[in-house]
Amino acid sequence: MRPELANREPTTSREERLSIPTFYQTLLKHRLKLVKDAVSTLQINVGLLCNQSCRHCHLEAGAGRSEIMSARTMDQVFALARTGDFKTIDITGGAPEMHPQIDDFNERLTPHAPRMILRSNLTALARKGPSLMTLLKDNAVIITASLPSLNEVQSETVRGGGTFLSGIATLKKLNRLGYGQPESGLELNLVSNPAGAFLPPPQAGLEKRFHTVLAQKYGIAFNNLFSFANVPLGRYRRWLIQSNNFDAYINKLAAAFNPCTVPGLMCRTMLSVSWDGYLYDCDFNQAAGLPLENHPSHISAMTPPIPAGRSIAAGYHCYTCTAGSGFT
Repeated sequence: MRPELANREPTTSREERLSIPTFYQTLLKHRLKLVKDAVSTLQINVGLLCNQSCRHCHLEAGAGRSEIMSARTMDQVFALARTGDFKTIDITGGAPEMHPQIDDFNERLTPHAPRMILRSNLTALARKGPSLMTLLKDNAVIITASLPSLNEVQSETVRGGGTFLSGIATLKKLNRLGYGQPESGLELNLVSNPAGAFLPPPQAGLEKRFHTVLAQKYGIAFNNLFSFANVPLGRYRRWLIQSNNFDAYINKLAAAFNPCTVPGLMCRTMLSVSWDGYLYDCDFNQAAGLPLENHPSHISAMTPPIPAGRSIAAGYHCYTCTAGSGFT
């Protein structure tokens, strides 16, 4: 077992004391199974290095983290992408822009999936300079960017001082390149997370408000808004405990379980690769230390195709993805 997994404090003890049913018990109650379908998305976490230390970060990424994907592991990811017939490749971090080989990595991967996504906090993209933005544009890479709130104070409560206006400036630059503009084919999506210990409002209404306010106040256009609940892992879990919000929050997530979300959960069609090449069903399971099929396995030993019907590792944090409208 990876040393950092062996040393990680179990994340279930608090939930057990609250007598919350395990996620598997809840699935059983609703006569549901959580197993892999055909894997169509390869998610790659290129490292935990980030220029921000967001309060809701389940991976506890930050400027003090030195873990980034090695050139050898990148080669192994590339080999899998070339033979895996993935429909989507999703690059995340940390701030993936801060990996020194991110430009080359993007270019190598682009031909091997119809959809390429780069997850950005916007401020790291700005620091990288115009060359990466131009490369993403030339390869029609989808940018999915974090913007927790339309309110500067609320947003910076989560992400840190100065991040809101820097993010707005980056969105304007992306718009000028064609991102988020009709007919451009350059997709720009935003992600909103609650700033406190509560669930997000319904996505449709919030997306309409984001479109209206960003257009009227800043002249910014974008394609879609994804509104997600924060996952009680990592830094966010610690904040919930320290602020005495943990019990109420985890009970709220479990009470909001929506069985209709289970067929569309991202873990059913995703293979997630950590910065050091280990495999997971999603990056929340990375944070929780739950490897693929509960056995540490490395990308160097993975041979596609990945068969459907394999079990999916799950924990209490899975209630986040099944609360309300879900997390797809």
